[in-house]
Amino acid sequence: MWEKLEQIEERFIALENELADPELVNDQNRFRRTVKAHAELLEVVEGLRSHRKCEKELQETRGLVSTGGELAELAAEEIPGLENMLAELEKQLKQLLVPKDPHDGKNVFVEIRAGTGGDEAALFAADLFRMYSRWAENQKWKVGIIDCSPTALFGFKEIVFQVEGKEVYRNMKYEAGAHRVQRVPATEASGRIHTSAVTVAIMPEVDEVEVSINPAEVRVDVFCSSGAGGQSVNTTYSAVRLTHLPSGIVVQCQDERSQLKNKNKAMKVLKARLQQAREEEQSKELAADRKSQVGSGDRSEKIRTYNFPQNRVTDHRIGVSLYYLDAFMNGEVRELIRKLQAADQAAKLAQA
Repeated sequence: MWEKLEQIEERFIALENELADPELVNDQNRFRRTVKAHAELLEVVEGLRSHRKCEKELQETRGLVSTGGELAELAAEEIPGLENMLAELEKQLKQLLVPKDPHDGKNVFVEIRAGTGGDEAALFAADLFRMYSRWAENQKWKVGIIDCSPTALFGFKEIVFQVEGKEVYRNMKYEAGAHRVQRVPATEASGRIHTSAVTVAIMPEVDEVEVSINPAEVRVDVFCSSGAGGQSVNTTYSAVRLTHLPSGIVVQCQDERSQLKNKNKAMKVLKARLQQAREEEQSKELAADRKSQVGSGDRSEKIRTYNFPQNRVTDHRIGVSLYYLDAFMNGEVRELIRKLQAADQAAKLAQA
């Protein structure tokens, strides 16, 4: 571990020297890459230097103990505190060495689909969308609907939306999977509890350089928008549907009145889906590793149950139940997300 930390520090010093070169600003792409790489290593190097400083102070304090007298007594009293501090700094360094998810700082596209349960599943899909929207509002994130298929009872067969803000993927990636709801539907006259399911996909927005799409492999169809949206709805061909011919992936967007804006949004979602499909294919080779992590992203995996009669939400990946489902559905999800992040970090640290 210490050898790896020293290598990181050497790389950090090299980047510092590179940033001191006045010629660097003439190449903006290289400048941005260098600044980003420097920032990514800063916390680790600061932690290493703090550990060295504490270790040196502990050695000097232990040396004072052998001198005797009043100073030795004071030094002896300081040693336990310094030892605890050194152990904590070492623990933090180990955590910093755990590989970070390269998508953590990105915006996301969220896709919610009603599964088993008919109208009740569609209603719960709408409830989840409201929950995520309120969570986003609390976090100062921006939410924009890309496409949706509403039902007569104000539910959603499917809804796709974008969430933009600081470290959105880092927080929302744990939502990918199957969400099960147990409650008495509004349409149930006898008061029986029904179980329904909704699936959620979380796709990080990808950069241009990450996914390249050949325009000749994409069929573009335009059609009239449906639903709310003003005078242009059902009168202008502003909605766009993209079909990626090699993969068969279909994406559509009708949120904007501009056909060009809808096409650009749909293209971003298409790239995100292609990237997700690529990563899922690669991760099949690491199936054992995925099982040891909290957020596998597998949409078929049941991750959570929402039990309305008991006011309980249970996350099955970490075995945690919280008994404030009403507040949870109002966007108060931070406590569970922190527990999921901690469990994921612990699993990765043990694996490392």
